[in-house]
Amino acid sequence: MNLAIVILNWNGKKLLQDFLPSVVTCSPEASIYVADNASTDDSISYLKTQYPDINIIKNKENGGYAKGYNDALKHVNADVFCLLNNDVEVTENWLSPIISEFKNNPNTAIIQPKIKDYKNKTHFEYAGAAGGFIDKYGYPYCRGRIFDTIEEDKNQYNDTTTIFWASGACLFIKRDVFNELEGFDEMFFAHMEEIDLCWRAFNLGYTTKYVGESTIYHLGGATLQNTNPKKTYLNFRNSLFMLTKNIKKSLFLLIFTRLVLDGIAGVKFLFAFKPTHTFAIIKAHFNYYYHLPKLLKQRKKLAKSNKYANQTSIVWAYYVNKQKTFDCL
Repeated sequence: MNLAIVILNWNGKKLLQDFLPSVVTCSPEASIYVADNASTDDSISYLKTQYPDINIIKNKENGGYAKGYNDALKHVNADVFCLLNNDVEVTENWLSPIISEFKNNPNTAIIQPKIKDYKNKTHFEYAGAAGGFIDKYGYPYCRGRIFDTIEEDKNQYNDTTTIFWASGACLFIKRDVFNELEGFDEMFFAHMEEIDLCWRAFNLGYTTKYVGESTIYHLGGATLQNTNPKKTYLNFRNSLFMLTKNIKKSLFLLIFTRLVLDGIAGVKFLFAFKPTHTFAIIKAHFNYYYHLPKLLKQRKKLAKSNKYANQTSIVWAYYVNKQKTFDCL
């Protein structure tokens, strides 16, 4: 199996210095690419000097995560792509369980390893943890992380199991499936585009897996921290994008419910003296309305294969029933 690790980079020389050595050392089974999103720092010259054997792909613009990978992967020839953030430390033999899963289960199209916190290595990391799911109102959550509650890794998720979405921090996908899906939706720019991708793969009958025998450590927030209003904007907007495209039944009731819940979140930000985040939610809604005609066209194209319906409300479970961990759901 021909596997290519593709690291998307934008002005990330320091991150490449810190994290690329582990990828090079621990990944003898793979070819390594760095896809540069039109960086203005000296990332490229650093790579050419320090890692002359690494393949460099120069994207013409910073199109974010979605367009960045769509553009770069056109230049990569491999059976499986590993989309890896530039702030990830990998571990010895991390690829072997992944390759075995792909070889032993042909319907497995997407895989995520165990993602732990680089800054607190005993705990899972926010962006993906031990595999993702989504609730009836479109809120993503993970085994090992529900909202801001992050579990300690006590080997409770060392299994290999089916999940609904894999984290974009480290996502393995078969090239043929990626091409069949026509890649990421570039309207998303960044955040939740991987959930949309996994949802569309699910609709076509493909399986997304979590492989707990493979471990990586993710720094997180290297591009946009949780305190950045732009991240709030992208998360709230892209969640509405994703639901409009992929939910089959009772769409408008669901969207109305989400808009109300988003409004409550905006008020909560105000009381927390974070008005820029409230404004980010309002801006997200207006941008959603602007793109709604295009989203409805996409929905019409995808509607025949929609199947997913998770009846859990993670908001109710977490805030009302005080179910803070995945095993309590």
